[in-house]
Amino acid sequence: MTDTVTTPAPLPDPAEAPGEAPPSRGAPRRGYAKLAADESREDYSLRYAPHSFRRWSPATVAGTALGGIAYLADFAIGASIVFTYGFGSGLASILTAAALIFLTGIPIARACATHGLDMDLVTRGAGFGYFGSTLTSLIYASFTFIFFALEGSIMAQAMHQAVGLPVEIGYLVTTLIVIPIVFRGMGALAKVQAWTQPVWIVGMVLPFVVLAFEAPGAWGAFTSFGGTEGAGAGFSWIGFGLGTGVALSLIAQIGEQADYLRFMPAKTEANRRRWNLAVLAAGPGWVVIGAAKQLGGALLAFVALEAVGKTHALEPIAPQIEALKPWLGTFALPAAALFVIVSQVKINVTNAYSGSLSWSNFFSRVTHRHPGRVWYIFLNLAIALTLMEMNMFAALNKLLGFYSNVGIAWIAAVAADLVVNKRLGWSPPYIEFKRAYLYAVNPAGFGAMVIASVVSILAFFGLFGTYAQAFSTFVAAGLALVLCPLIAWATRGRYYLARPNTVNGPGAEMPDERATHTCAVCETAYELPDIADCPVQVGPICSLCCSLDAACGDVCKDPGGGGAPVLMPVPTVPKAASGAPGTALGTPEAVPGVPGAVPGA
Repeated sequence: MTDTVTTPAPLPDPAEAPGEAPPSRGAPRRGYAKLAADESREDYSLRYAPHSFRRWSPATVAGTALGGIAYLADFAIGASIVFTYGFGSGLASILTAAALIFLTGIPIARACATHGLDMDLVTRGAGFGYFGSTLTSLIYASFTFIFFALEGSIMAQAMHQAVGLPVEIGYLVTTLIVIPIVFRGMGALAKVQAWTQPVWIVGMVLPFVVLAFEAPGAWGAFTSFGGTEGAGAGFSWIGFGLGTGVALSLIAQIGEQADYLRFMPAKTEANRRRWNLAVLAAGPGWVVIGAAKQLGGALLAFVALEAVGKTHALEPIAPQIEALKPWLGTFALPAAALFVIVSQVKINVTNAYSGSLSWSNFFSRVTHRHPGRVWYIFLNLAIALTLMEMNMFAALNKLLGFYSNVGIAWIAAVAADLVVNKRLGWSPPYIEFKRAYLYAVNPAGFGAMVIASVVSILAFFGLFGTYAQAFSTFVAAGLALVLCPLIAWATRGRYYLARPNTVNGPGAEMPDERATHTCAVCETAYELPDIADCPVQVGPICSLCCSLDAACGDVCKDPGGGGAPVLMPVPTVPKAASGAPGTALGTPEAVPGVPGAVPGA
């Protein structure tokens, strides 16, 4: 992991203070909530990440993103699948799900890295519309708190084994411990990932090294394992379908990877190969490691099954202890507990951070208020803590199997738009995320996701028979992949853009994407992709001020009611092609707390 450096905080970024009325034309500059104005904590949570902010190497971004997949839910999920459906069906399920996640993740990862946008903003412009993507913000938020609860349960189990702490109290400890880190933003997250990585690597590899020497025949016996429910070691179509559904619950992980990928520097001829490799590794590449961890976790659970029993074998801490005992003896327990706790802190800081971003996106659109990303940390963690106290770990397969129907419908619809619709001209060639240019709902992506989700959930609950129930996630993926292009074709792509983007859309005269306009509302300069022309302000407005305006009535989208073209001032062009001067924040030297941020890297 590349070392990080501390850099000066930027000037305040606009965000509306709670309860404040939006400004009218000619009103004084908007006042902002203190926490929302601190970009070292906000990390461009609701907007485009400008080039001036993305000033570190592709390798740094990729390394930090991969540091966040240290979680042990893979161990529990893999063990649960193989224990329930046997080795043959379980292996096929894990590998098939990994292939689907990898393929759908490629276009999404490239879009986020190319355009400097997170998953929510990409979803807006990839067939869902401004308010259409509000539902997907909730889907993504639910992913973060479900998996926070799952990872927190595993951590509480480790603390119970190590020091006898009651798991109910352990749930609270696992929740509170991440707050100071997540509160400080990406800079703190990057340091945690870097500092804990050596411990995690040793802890991950050591149990398998011990098994290789002490139980060399374990893998051979594992391949004949028929599960604990009588499924048998051979292949079963029903078991394969159900197991794939559980494994596919991880498909929304690409959203957390995108929270890092949006900080990828611009691709150039000089860094083209490194950029492509980094995006592939940090984006869909996480699932290669994830699938290996699922199989490895299932193997460790199988080896420990006789010693600890089925219930404890599914808890990652117990198999870790059993695997380490031959070499570490009485030290196996503290060593395993340390590894589990480190792993869970690494992933749960990311879960809590990504959840706060998603809730911010949701509430900013619904309420036109943005008190700051950090307040939503507490909402996300409160929901996760409730799930832990309800012992969601005991219903792992059913919960994840249900969730994956909705998650895969969303991801598949976005991937279909990026791969099919944009190439065939049914979708704009760029990703438009600003409210000023979007319809509230685009039926292409949003409609495809809703239809696919409803049908697959009905199938999941057995309405269409046993096989449809087992393959409900395939139904969700198939319908979303077909319906998104079909609806875009049938509507001739008319619901993608409410009006042309004359600032940085196709055909716009843009001297340099890094050129800036000063927002007429917050009086702060932002790069052109973050700017819209506003007839109410009679000038430029940044994407966040536009989102928070509750009184404009979207007149910019009505040609007969104020939506005439706006005469924009001449943008400010950076003095040097390197992009070092002329940052969107007016502070060229500032590189706020970003993952592994190294000036000039």
